[in-house]
Amino acid sequence: MTVTRTARLTGAALCGALALVIVLWMLRDLAALGPSTELLWYWAGDHRLPSHHATATSLVDVLLVLVYAATGAAALRSPLAASAFTVTGLTTLALRLPGLWAAGVEVLLTTLLFLALAAGLVVTAAAGRRDDGPDATSGPRSGPVSPPPPARPATGPAVAAGVLCATAALLWAGWELRWATLLPADYTVSRFTGGRGLLLPALAVPPAWLNTVLALLLLAAAVSAFARARPTRPLGLLAGLLLAGAGASGTAAALRPGWHTFTTEQDLYAGAYDLGCFFSLLAGLTVIALLARPGRASQVPYRPVAALPPAPPAQPPPGW
Repeated sequence: MTVTRTARLTGAALCGALALVIVLWMLRDLAALGPSTELLWYWAGDHRLPSHHATATSLVDVLLVLVYAATGAAALRSPLAASAFTVTGLTTLALRLPGLWAAGVEVLLTTLLFLALAAGLVVTAAAGRRDDGPDATSGPRSGPVSPPPPARPATGPAVAAGVLCATAALLWAGWELRWATLLPADYTVSRFTGGRGLLLPALAVPPAWLNTVLALLLLAAAVSAFARARPTRPLGLLAGLLLAGAGASGTAAALRPGWHTFTTEQDLYAGAYDLGCFFSLLAGLTVIALLARPGRASQVPYRPVAALPPAPPAQPPPGW
């Protein structure tokens, strides 16, 4: 299944609009903070930013801009963009859903815009599909030849990426369960809903909600990789990027003393969390490296053109 040229252009335009909305909020943050590196340090994992009340974006927004840019570029280059549109749209819907109950009219309107554009991506992927049946590849006598179906990932890289994604998913799910036992119940609920006590940026995804979406995305990528399904590449690349971003944020926090804000016991569990973040960084980058190279294209069986009537002989016999 491929997507039509109109669907490709529509999807690329939707990805550009999604990225543009985030970039505008980033420019607003930079203008509010002035010529300083406070926003960069906050994106890197420093959650003690003195002027955190003036920020709206987080590291997730930076990563999503990269995702939208990559998806839009892939749509312009290849007609095999249906899986990328679907994965990007559904992930955006999952990450932006908590903004519906966030405080502020601007945030609510921005969230509604995000959800509308993301839903448009999913609809474009579904409505713009073109069936590449057997007649589409029969040769020049039956019209233009369509591109081959999306290639399945090679077995070795797919299995390795699946193992890393499954391990990272269990790791982050385990940490969420551990934090739920360490933190008070009301604070645990706030980590899912984005309560005011967390002092998050306006567009930030609540941490527990983000980790839950990340774990589910990693599990889906692992199952797809083990099955060597065709959507493995866009699903694994997106999961790997978000995993590497989460690991990079935690690793940056571990490199500077006093940044730990997620655990109450700053000894064994803090060290285990630091190692888990370092593993997530390496695992995410490895998954991206394993799946960045497209697999071998599927071979389309050869179907000869329909037989034509024999040409008349040079000298027709009597009665021809």
